Amino acid sequence: MESPFIMMSISPSSRKFLALLCGTAAMATVAGCAKDNEIDVSGGVGITSTRSACPSVAVPLQTGDITLFDPATSRDASAIDVVAMITNVTPQCNDEGEKVYQLANFDVVATRRDAGPARTVTLPYFATVVQGGTVVVAKRLGNVAITFADGQTRGTGRGQASAYVDRAAATLPADIMERITRKRKAGDQDAAIDPLSVPEVRAAVQRASFELLVGFQLTQEQLEYNVRR
Repeated sequence: MESPFIMMSISPSSRKFLALLCGTAAMATVAGCAKDNEIDVSGGVGITSTRSACPSVAVPLQTGDITLFDPATSRDASAIDVVAMITNVTPQCNDEGEKVYQLANFDVVATRRDAGPARTVTLPYFATVVQGGTVVVAKRLGNVAITFADGQTRGTGRGQASAYVDRAAATLPADIMERITRKRKAGDQDAAIDPLSVPEVRAAVQRASFELLVGFQLTQEQLEYNVRR
């Protein structure tokens, strides 16, 4: 079966690491085409579906900033060399074809300890596609160059992440959509039942939900430092 994503595969260890981040729901959702479901009470009770095939875009908690030390082995505050943060994540989605294309541009803002000569710092980042909140499907690595002008302590850079998703994989089956959106009147046997609480409906919605996650490609030590702060 063809993968719904056109991205490079990743190692089991990376899958485990990102699945852990996603499984904790420790995510800062930036934006996306999918919106929260709304309750429609006109003429009955039902859920108006406003979801889209476009993956949502988010930065997993603890991966949106990175700290470099000099010397590298020190963790003293006085040894902090560069601190950088991912910000201004802007998604753009094209969902007109069979392959849904999600693009996310982002800025990296950094500060350095010393206002020395002009300097460029290259930082690695990842772009990962996750299905159903926990299944890591694919991952890409990239680099963003941070430029510090002569005598300046603040530097900036710009990065980009993208992914293709099969529209069919991100679309709910017709029978599931009918169960979610069907209006229910008072007195109906299932009037008081939230369709999203039904296991098979919830599982179908989860399978059809995709995210494009962006963050710094941290070492284990860098991640632990972020968690401890």
